[in-house]
Amino acid sequence: MFKKTISSIAATAVIATMVLAGSAKADFKPLEKDPEVISFGIIATESTMNLKKQWVPLMKDMEKALGMPVKAFFAPDYAGVIEAMRFGKVQVAWFGNKSGIEAVDRSGGEVFVQTSKADGTQGYYAHVITNVKNTEINSLEDILKCDKSLTFGLGDPNSTSGFLVPSYYVFAKNNFDPKKCFKTLRNANHETNFMAVANNQIDASESNSEQIGRSKLKAPKAAAKVKVIWTSPLIPSDPMVYRKDMSKELKSKIKAFFLGYGRLGDTKHAIEVLHGISDGQGFFMESNNTQLYPIRQLALYKTKIKIQSSDVMDQAQKTVKVSEIDDQLSELAVLVKHQ
Repeated sequence: MFKKTISSIAATAVIATMVLAGSAKADFKPLEKDPEVISFGIIATESTMNLKKQWVPLMKDMEKALGMPVKAFFAPDYAGVIEAMRFGKVQVAWFGNKSGIEAVDRSGGEVFVQTSKADGTQGYYAHVITNVKNTEINSLEDILKCDKSLTFGLGDPNSTSGFLVPSYYVFAKNNFDPKKCFKTLRNANHETNFMAVANNQIDASESNSEQIGRSKLKAPKAAAKVKVIWTSPLIPSDPMVYRKDMSKELKSKIKAFFLGYGRLGDTKHAIEVLHGISDGQGFFMESNNTQLYPIRQLALYKTKIKIQSSDVMDQAQKTVKVSEIDDQLSELAVLVKHQ
């Protein structure tokens, strides 16, 4: 029984290595030594000013706990934080699952904890939204008309809820090409898209439950102008990622800070800080790279549908590409089963 378990674990590890090696796209720059200052990356889900208010208080507490400087790193898009981690300019970062995959595959990253909600739940939802006064758009079917009459806002290409999830569930599964079918298709962060819908600047856009929840708290008048017309399946909570080539000692200290934050020490202060992040964040929970498997599957399914509906590739090319994707999906299925 014990030998069988060990063999199963070993086989799973081999498959995981094969899957990750197949998805890696670039080499990261190895760290020469542990950093003297921790650079903490924050993805651009909304304005830098708003993100600073949410995350800097946590960074100040992290600085005290580690006994070393912790500085915030912001970029205009998700790729900026991914690349900064790749070149060693960021050592710890908050990502979504899609950008977390990029950080793990391309930037030497490793998931070590994940976020949760203030009520203890884990996960969130992607949405499609429109203005409440738009009586012609009340369901998903109302935007899936390929007549170039509507304007739509998508999220950052590395966003899970803003790009990958709607690209698969809303567009790919309905054989709908947003670039060909919408009058205008624009990319922006969640906050910008939300406000554009509230102000009737675009007909509809992506959003997520976190942005809607935060808008209800911080911009209730704008939130009252928006209605949800589609909701996705549950998306895993966001991963926190650090560079895997830092020393075990430093990684252990960082992980201990996150898992203890709000649970140990001045819990009242820490919980207040957590509740001020996004739409109200709870404790950080134990996690690792396996939380990314379902999102890897989603990305592969999206690519498979795109290939199958392509009018550029011939059938032989499609067959080869689809077979390759099916192999990766089979490998991931084993990993998901054993996680």
